[in-house]
Amino acid sequence: MSESGREISMEQAQEGMVLAQALNDASGAVLLAQGATLTAANLTALRRRNVERCRVVMDEVLDPAAQAHAEQERLRRLERLAVLFRATPADSAGAELLALLQRYRQGGVA
Repeated sequence: MSESGREISMEQAQEGMVLAQALNDASGAVLLAQGATLTAANLTALRRRNVERCRVVMDEVLDPAAQAHAEQERLRRLERLAVLFRATPADSAGAELLALLQRYRQGGVA
């Protein structure tokens, strides 16, 4: 992924936007890698760290067929997780892992 994109303020940043370049703190440590998808949790953390701006990938408009395919694939992966963890007790570490994987597959933070 190139470093092209549009620079925006954190107030303009929204869930689902993709970083065109890594976000670093004042000492140079990477906060979020290039290509990371912004989530509510990491937007809150970035604002708490006083990050003011970020560079995001320009929106690419997907055709309806591509959007439908992406949604079908997302649902297929969630269904597969349900099959893999079908015998997992609700109050176990496996259930916690399943919840984390489901959030990850849905674009959330693990």
